[in-house]
Amino acid sequence: MSTKSTREIVDTYYRLANAGEWDEWCDLFAVDQTMDEQLAGHVEGRETLRDMMKGFPEMYASFSNTPVHVVVDGEQAAVVSHISAVTTGGDRVEAEVCNYFRTSGGLIHYMSNHHDSVPFAAVTGA
Repeated sequence: MSTKSTREIVDTYYRLANAGEWDEWCDLFAVDQTMDEQLAGHVEGRETLRDMMKGFPEMYASFSNTPVHVVVDGEQAAVVSHISAVTTGGDRVEAEVCNYFRTSGGLIHYMSNHHDSVPFAAVTGA
C-alpha cells in the first residue's frame, strides 16, 4: 500500500475544500490530529474537526481557497493561498492565508493557519 506524499496530501486538501467535500477532507487528518485554527482556536482529534466542519456549509454560500505558493520540505509544507468566499448572508470574504502542515504516514498530524481575522468579521460577528 503506497502512502501519499506531502505534496499529494496538500493538493488533495485544497481540492476537497474547494469542492465542499468536508467529510473526505477530514479523512486527510490523523485520528489524533492537532490544529491551531486562526478563528476556531485549538482543535484536537479528527472527529472533533469533523463535527466542527458540519456547520461550515451553513456559514458559506460559496467558498474557495486557492493555493498561490506551495513549499514542501519532506513531511512539512507551507502554503500561501487566497480565500474568496460569500457568507450565507451575502457578505464577501477575501483573505490572504498561510497554512503550515506536518504529515506522516499519508495523513496530516498538525496544521495551523494564519491570516488577518478582519475579513472574517461577518462570519465571527467580531
